Amino acid sequence: MTNDLFSDQDPLGDTELQELARRLDAHPDFKVLRRLIPHKVFHTQPPQRTLSKGVVLDTETTGMDVQKDKVIELGMILFEFDPQTGIIYKVLKTFDQYEDPGFPIPADSTAVHNITDEMVKGCVIADEEVSDFLKNVSVVIAHNAGFDRAFVEMRWPCFQDFLWGCSLKDIDWRTEGFGSAKLEFLVYTQGLFYDAHRADADCCALLELLSCTLPNSQQPALLQLLESLNQPQIRLYALGSPFETKEILKQRNYRWSADLRTWSRTLTSEKELEAELSWLKRNVYENRKAVVEVEHIGGKVRYSQRGGEKKQIPL
Repeated sequence: MTNDLFSDQDPLGDTELQELARRLDAHPDFKVLRRLIPHKVFHTQPPQRTLSKGVVLDTETTGMDVQKDKVIELGMILFEFDPQTGIIYKVLKTFDQYEDPGFPIPADSTAVHNITDEMVKGCVIADEEVSDFLKNVSVVIAHNAGFDRAFVEMRWPCFQDFLWGCSLKDIDWRTEGFGSAKLEFLVYTQGLFYDAHRADADCCALLELLSCTLPNSQQPALLQLLESLNQPQIRLYALGSPFETKEILKQRNYRWSADLRTWSRTLTSEKELEAELSWLKRNVYENRKAVVEVEHIGGKVRYSQRGGEKKQIPL
């Protein structure tokens, strides 16, 4: 290889660029990133059983406050997958539309997603188009579903009717050996890059990521997420816990809610709940009479701002 490979007088063709990338990839001091080319087909020859339909979703908004900010771009990809193995087979259709929020887009938001007032002027995302796109879908997935679900349910209530998964939280990226769960970083680890912070591009990147095999568990990333949908979520509220117990509650992974003025922790089974009630009685309430609150959160409520079924339990 000579230096004139890089000269303006002798630009490299696609074949030479691919060979150069291959040689750099083979060297331990280099890692080559390739532009993500969205797949239409991931696997052929589906199994002799019915496949399911899922949607990956991303939004761009005017800001972070669901009560006052609005969705200005909605991106979705409808795909077909095997619910038993988590293998993705093909993309069925895509959706990417703008909506005018009815007020100027803040400059700091445009700086993130590059969507301007001119791009969305007069645009409306029809409710029936969104509803039709979601027909026969078994799961909706977003990378930070707690953000996207709140916004789309506020604008299109039909999203309340679906099971939701969060690829940020429902896949244990750290245990799988990844240093960050940010979408861009995770895609980089697959040797790919893309134009982030636009709804359609983020959807393509997320679907590509869900199709990857996790390095430690050696299962498709989508399968780990699907398995989490069937795990119960129980939120335990330590009502009226003494102020001096806040440190042991924090060490026990309880989180403080300023709105509710209480500490809470999310559990994944009735057995875990039983053990936690016993721990609270001994270590927080010191066997005094107390009442705690338990909230059961099903898949159609997870990551939404709607509450689950609550009941109070005396200790």
